[in-house]
Amino acid sequence: MKLLRGRVLNFVSEPQGADDTDAYEFHENGAVLVSDGIIIAQGDFATVSLQATDAEIIDHRPHLLMAGFIDTHIHFPQVQVVASWGAQLLDWLNTYTFPEESRYADAAHATRMAGLFYDELVKNGTTTAVSYCSVHKASADAYFGEAAKRNMRMIGGKVLMDRNAPDMVCDTPQSGYDDSKSLIEDWHGRGRGLYAITPRFAITSTPEQMEAAQALVAEHPDCYVQTHLSENVDEIAFTAELYPGARDYLDVYQSYDLLGPKMFLGHSIHLKEREIGAIAETGSHPVFCPTSNLFLGSGLFDDAGLRARGIQNAIATDIGGGTSYSMLQTLNEGYKILQLNNQKLHPFRAFYWITRGNAVTLGLEDKIGTLDAGSEADIVVLNSSATSAMALRMERAETLAEELFILQIMADDRSVQQTYVAGQAQL
Repeated sequence: MKLLRGRVLNFVSEPQGADDTDAYEFHENGAVLVSDGIIIAQGDFATVSLQATDAEIIDHRPHLLMAGFIDTHIHFPQVQVVASWGAQLLDWLNTYTFPEESRYADAAHATRMAGLFYDELVKNGTTTAVSYCSVHKASADAYFGEAAKRNMRMIGGKVLMDRNAPDMVCDTPQSGYDDSKSLIEDWHGRGRGLYAITPRFAITSTPEQMEAAQALVAEHPDCYVQTHLSENVDEIAFTAELYPGARDYLDVYQSYDLLGPKMFLGHSIHLKEREIGAIAETGSHPVFCPTSNLFLGSGLFDDAGLRARGIQNAIATDIGGGTSYSMLQTLNEGYKILQLNNQKLHPFRAFYWITRGNAVTLGLEDKIGTLDAGSEADIVVLNSSATSAMALRMERAETLAEELFILQIMADDRSVQQTYVAGQAQL
């Protein structure tokens, strides 16, 4: 049993504004009690410590303790193409991504990269991610094997792609179905692992492969589904050529019964009115990937417009089109994109979004994203004065909101003092 001591912040609902103090609990002298990977209690230190007479006390004061961060869209096989110069989406895929992903046919390479990938996640306070693996079964085995070794709550799947890519990164409708079926049997629900059926995007899947994805979703309704949607205008035009009978880009997925509360639609920038209505009606989730959208010049995500339609948006790094593993830097760039759209991202909502908010989109808020008793003990410890510039700025911070905004704009992995996965320290 461990008693983690520090300043404790826990979101209980989505903040509706700067003054919505009912949306969170904050304890200046707080504690989180952990046993066997589960949170037993959290709150004021004097109260929680009464339940912890035999606990090991780990004192993180004056740092902030909150739920570990959740990244809802990331590409595991792209860790070595981050910061590849000078292309937009389709050229970037062909020039950098597909050649890199071909290396993941080698199980030894995939295993080595998985360990390094997970190291970067925990250094940045990310305790759950939803990842695209490569087309190769070995890459997904390496990804889930590393998750099991670390006892992390991870979601992912091998991509399905059978056209418009080099042969070395293509499967077939049948092999993609068979490999996915095998991976689901091996990993979905094993430990803390969960599977995501993953047609990469319409451009790289034939109608026959979309039918295979449809069959997988029908046979495994408890699995997640992830793909890309309307990231880039050239991508949208190419999709229309490949699926001339579709009403729009989203209709490719909708016509194969892939939409629903477990569907995560990466990017979703250039949406038509019908598409927005269908996303809202089916409960599907657009995923905002700000650093990637800026790096590839893709466009500006309309968070407020989608939310006004009752849509729950997720937020993510999108490594390797994205440029940082840090969900804090993701919030930084997200703030700027929303500013360009005349929208605001208040720090209370920002930190809700990367914790409980993303957990809600995944339907896992009873397990992750909070410090509530009974939750899995995934916890991040944040230092608001980790750099000299931050410390200088913190001298003038007077409120919790100001401190969180400093973290939101100025922080990165240097502010992550410790990451706990199922109650075990990782750093």
